[in-house]
Amino acid sequence: MWWNFIGRTQDDIAQARADWVMGDRFGTVHGYDGAPLPAPELPGTPLKPRGRAR
Repeated sequence: MWWNFIGRTQDDIAQARADWVMGDRFGTVHGYDGAPLPAPELPGTPLKPRGRAR
């Protein structure tokens, strides 16, 4: 998970971010009176998976 995106790989997260920026794939939030929040840039280092430990 990174920002509001969930994915198995960094590529999944990067694609979700690109889709968000382009306005693809995600629906409209009804009742929200404002522009979509801008997604922050991905960090310059690889994202680290959390793992499955509880």
